[in-house]
Amino acid sequence: MKFTEEDFKRINNAVKIAESKTSGEIATAIIKESSDYAFYELFFSLIVGGIYFIVLTIFSGRIEGFISSLFWGTTGFHFMIFTGVSLFLVIGLSYLIANLPGVDRLIIPKKIMEQRVNNRALRYFIESGTCYTKDRTGVLIFISELERKVILLADKGINDKIPQERWDGIVAEIILGIKGKMVVDSIVSAVIECGNILTDHFPIQSDDVNELSDDIRILKE
Repeated sequence: MKFTEEDFKRINNAVKIAESKTSGEIATAIIKESSDYAFYELFFSLIVGGIYFIVLTIFSGRIEGFISSLFWGTTGFHFMIFTGVSLFLVIGLSYLIANLPGVDRLIIPKKIMEQRVNNRALRYFIESGTCYTKDRTGVLIFISELERKVILLADKGINDKIPQERWDGIVAEIILGIKGKMVVDSIVSAVIECGNILTDHFPIQSDDVNELSDDIRILKE
């Protein structure tokens, strides 16, 4: 997902408007992927390499004969070189392919992806200070692109009064907006809705201070 300066301003303004009537704090963040998943990508490439090696073994006679027809004086050593080089190339190419987002989503177990996104969202919830607001009224909207997951985390002060179902509805709206190529619109709408919910339970106080950044954060892993 790419954001223009205008997109950043729209989200920033939405947060300011949402927080203007509530003592709650709203943080937003987006990340390309919540984990590098290197183990699963390497495991996939080794599996492909193993399958390739089995195929080579089964058809070794034909392959060796084909190599012999191309050169004079070929020996089994040439076949070994071909096997080693081609196996290395297959594993390397498979690893590159495994890094494509669409392939990643196919080879990585869904439970693992969900766990990694939840862990990364919780980590940023702490890193950003969303969990350290004065009245424990911080909300984080966290979007992870690769896994196509949206997490909405609310601190203890909010969860004591607002059921999770209300946040789940906002998450569903964000996902629907992303599918419709209306990423910024969906984030702005979600921020405003969060602000409306918070205002009902946590109206702004005379000594209110803006404790979190109003900007959406583009995170690295």
